[in-house]
Amino acid sequence: MSVHTKVYYVRTYSQEFLNMKQALYVQLAQKLKHAISAGRYPVGSLLPTELELSEIYSASRHTIRAAIAELQALGLISRKKGVGTKVEASSPQKNYKQTIGSIEDLIAFSETYERTFLSLQKVSASKKLAAELKYSGRKDWIQLSYLRYVDSKSKLPLSITDNYVDAKYKEVANLVKKNPRTLISNLIEKKYGISIAEIKQEVIGVALNKSQAVVLKSKENAPGLKIIRTYIDSSNDVFEITITVCPADRHTVISKLRRDVAI
Repeated sequence: MSVHTKVYYVRTYSQEFLNMKQALYVQLAQKLKHAISAGRYPVGSLLPTELELSEIYSASRHTIRAAIAELQALGLISRKKGVGTKVEASSPQKNYKQTIGSIEDLIAFSETYERTFLSLQKVSASKKLAAELKYSGRKDWIQLSYLRYVDSKSKLPLSITDNYVDAKYKEVANLVKKNPRTLISNLIEKKYGISIAEIKQEVIGVALNKSQAVVLKSKENAPGLKIIRTYIDSSNDVFEITITVCPADRHTVISKLRRDVAI
């Protein structure tokens, strides 16, 4: 498959985001997900209104809306004007959807899914690795490989990721062990005081090779997606590159496009 797309994320802040603490809606989404799976909100029933949820969980309307959007992306609920928010499933769908419009969305997305780490090693720059990463700079990297799951009970991996971090950030391995759900670039930001200025994302159609198919419990040559993200700091230095491969039927990428200038 030769068709691919490129997406660029830059750090922007909407007024809605400034009015809401990012971690709160992630926590609320988890609470609502657990309430649905426990049968408090049965399949076919309607969730309380935004105003009612705001009162129940002592959260702002902005936080409620963000949490509901997360549940909708998981396939747990649907929303219809004049009807309300309907519970569609008691557990997340196998196909996982990324609705990401900013770096903050990506950080929140990372906290939603479980990671199981496979390996950690230091790798030196080479022509082969540079071609794989699509980065010609001479760097040594810390490579972390992991599988991502919907939750701790899921047996079917959603994706496999090879995460390459600039080797000068030596503490990244310990940070990841202590914070298994947190986006690795966010850990680096907090530990070393750098700032993500931009993320370049390239989505490429691929066929799963034999080793990928085995790990992902799929079939060799099955259609897949390769997602390459390049993380750039405020000094225009690349400090992290991730390569994620997933079966095409388990992953949906949704991009939001906004007009910068009114016409």
